[in-house]
Amino acid sequence: MNTLLPAIAVLLLAGNVAAQDAPADFDQLLDLVRSDAAARSTENAAREQRFVASRDEQQTLFNEVRAELDRENARSEQLKQQFDANELELGESTETLRVRVGNMGELFGVVRQVAGDTKGIIDTSLVSAELPGRSELANRLAQARGLPSIQDLIDLYVLLLEEMVESGRVARFDAEVIGAEGRASMEEVVRVGVFNIISGDRFLQYIPESTSLQTLARQPAGRYRSLAAGVSAATVGTVPMAIDPSRGAILGLLIQAPSLTERIQQGGLVGYVIIVLGLLGVFVALERLFSLGLASRGIKAQLKSATADRGNALGRILAVYESNHSADHETLERKLDEAILREAPVLERWQGWIKVLAAVAPLLGLLGTVVGMIRTFQAITLFGTGDPKLMAGGISQALVTTVLGLVVAIPLVLLHSLVVSRSRTLVEILEEQSAGIIARHSGGAGRT
Repeated sequence: MNTLLPAIAVLLLAGNVAAQDAPADFDQLLDLVRSDAAARSTENAAREQRFVASRDEQQTLFNEVRAELDRENARSEQLKQQFDANELELGESTETLRVRVGNMGELFGVVRQVAGDTKGIIDTSLVSAELPGRSELANRLAQARGLPSIQDLIDLYVLLLEEMVESGRVARFDAEVIGAEGRASMEEVVRVGVFNIISGDRFLQYIPESTSLQTLARQPAGRYRSLAAGVSAATVGTVPMAIDPSRGAILGLLIQAPSLTERIQQGGLVGYVIIVLGLLGVFVALERLFSLGLASRGIKAQLKSATADRGNALGRILAVYESNHSADHETLERKLDEAILREAPVLERWQGWIKVLAAVAPLLGLLGTVVGMIRTFQAITLFGTGDPKLMAGGISQALVTTVLGLVVAIPLVLLHSLVVSRSRTLVEILEEQSAGIIARHSGGAGRT
């Protein structure tokens, strides 16, 4: 036992003994052990005291956290009750809003539709050439995702009312006009409502994409241009004007309609031949009417004169009588008949040609019709019936030549009848006067 204690002491104090000088005897060792045990006891007491203090501090913190948790739980319960109350109130408010906005939703759809239609009208309106930038409100309302405000509805109403008012006004203003050759110039233009816009005697068109005015590459007929010139020159009063209620559609179709020259060109070679023959027939008929008119005046003048004038047909017949007044009845009759036969061809000259031309013209028209139909069927064979424009050329030739043939034939028939009637009248006058001469000659011979 006495041997074990020093050994235990040595093991317990090995760390300290290693750093210090080895004790000289057991008393020093005992003192050293006692001092070390006292130091350790003091250190353990301090450590225990710190631990207790830390434990109390942790307990205090735990109590505080627990109290905070209780408060937050109470607050959570309160917020939950408030949330449930808000959910209930929100449901009631949503239902109320749905009921109250039912008609407003329909109104919103109508406003968007009207705004979209209005934008299309304003963008293409001739008024926009004078007052640009008017479609911004309509465009915004057409693309809006929410209900429009009262002010928006009022502005839309004012915009529509403005368009209505401008449609009944004739306005003058200066604008940039792009000519047919592509050059731009400032000109005074006249806007006739929302139907036409003109500059001088020229009709213009409004291009919404570039907000510019352009001269129509092809103008309508002269009577419409004269009306436009009258409106451009007028300052006060009322002047006639042709308007396009379709806002350009009718005018576009009108300027596309072929002119008389283009119609004639559609007839092709046959059409030109018909026209040439028609002009030739009219020229011949007019020449014959003029010649018969001169012959008629000469014969009427001769009827009032007792002296034979060889400058007219009746005078030449009287001259034959004067040259053969002493001849017998039969000889004189033959001489006068011979003179009438000489004068009749002169009076009836070219009548057969007029008749032939009047008969040939509709036949040529029929020929052109057949040629045009052949072209049409060839186009159908090659390209089918999908595009009517491919068949338009042949159909146009067929119809135009028919019309030209009738247009030429009808006047020539009338002129031929008129020429024949006048020449026949003059020949009858010659025959009547010749019969009278023979009768007087026979009467005189009988009395002798």
